[in-house]
Amino acid sequence: MTDHFEQSPPPELTTGDFSDSPEPFRLFAAWLKDADAKEVNDPNAMAVASVDETGMPDVRMVLLKAFDEAGFVFYTNFESKKGRELLATHKAALLFHWKTLRRQVRIRGTVEVVADAEADAYFASRARASRIGAWASKQSRPLESRFALEKAVAEYGLKYAIGEVPRPAYWSGFRVVPETIEFWHDRPFRLHDRIEFARTGANSAWEKVRLYP
Repeated sequence: MTDHFEQSPPPELTTGDFSDSPEPFRLFAAWLKDADAKEVNDPNAMAVASVDETGMPDVRMVLLKAFDEAGFVFYTNFESKKGRELLATHKAALLFHWKTLRRQVRIRGTVEVVADAEADAYFASRARASRIGAWASKQSRPLESRFALEKAVAEYGLKYAIGEVPRPAYWSGFRVVPETIEFWHDRPFRLHDRIEFARTGANSAWEKVRLYP
């Protein structure tokens, strides 16, 4: 964004002065609730950053599917690029950007695999076509034609035409356990508000600091 880009005044915070919050999870829940009410598309969309074996960074958009004080959960094919990278390093960064609200949240932390029961329950809640798609897509690998994908979808559709569609062994969820969570809110003249919460471990207390914009 260039310095001369014109902006309308940012909306009033519905959560009061967010810098007064003693911990990040309730604040995130309040901001996500605001986004759910005001963002037109996918208020739970977030960027997930990882690195490959050479240290080259990768980033892509996914959907947050659950969060609590244990961490932030999303699901994917573990044989995809992001799946392989996250399993190799067990580290990730997340970014939520809510343009309408002029807010963003940055999260950095360690990565763990969700329990099988948790992954099974979420997979069973997905639309049947999405479950078939999880079987048909060799995510991130070369695809010779669109027809090949549609053929695979048709084949798995026939295979699981009756009964439940089981979760593939290579499809599950990641939980990002945060070590830092930064809240950013737009202010006039680029004098933005930034509050960072940091801790040394999942059971440690949060320390809060205000950052220069």
